[in-house]
Amino acid sequence: MQTSVHFFRNKIIFLAVFISWCAWLQVFQDSFIYWQDSLLQEFWRLWTAHWVHVSWPHYVLNMLAFICLPFIFPRASVWNFVGLLLSLPVLISLSFYFFLPDIEAYAGLSGVLHGAYAAVACVHLLYKKERGFATLVLFLIFAKLVWENTMGSAGTAQLIGSPVLVEAHLLGVIWGVVLANIYIIANYWLDL
Repeated sequence: MQTSVHFFRNKIIFLAVFISWCAWLQVFQDSFIYWQDSLLQEFWRLWTAHWVHVSWPHYVLNMLAFICLPFIFPRASVWNFVGLLLSLPVLISLSFYFFLPDIEAYAGLSGVLHGAYAAVACVHLLYKKERGFATLVLFLIFAKLVWENTMGSAGTAQLIGSPVLVEAHLLGVIWGVVLANIYIIANYWLDL
């Protein structure tokens, strides 16, 4: 009982710190978004572009989605989420830079969110009790990607006041699955 209370408290503190950090960055948004022209000179943008948002409604939507993640997948630790929040932004930003040079500017956590949900769900496929739910989450992510790439996301764009960059969602999922597999393989070899 004591360890579950400690675990829950750590997640609440982690979420409060991350949400506050993103809100502070939001105030100085222009200094932190992804600008392709200055990305490699202002390297912090590799991360911060994904921690700021195009508007406050965009911020609120992404924070609500992020708040749910640690609680719907309770086996994942705070350190798992810290690892994802540090690695996914860089991987997505560098993918924009090298493979999608037409993307000049970007802001938002949604690519990282898609990647984090995919990564954590992939790892939870290993646990018999969570396998069904993890499969459902992965199916919903896949369905959302198909929907966005065929039907569009005009409603979301109107709500946040900016076009939705669905490429960020796809890249997030790809990198999330890659990171999940690295995590699974590394844990397998460490357990030997």
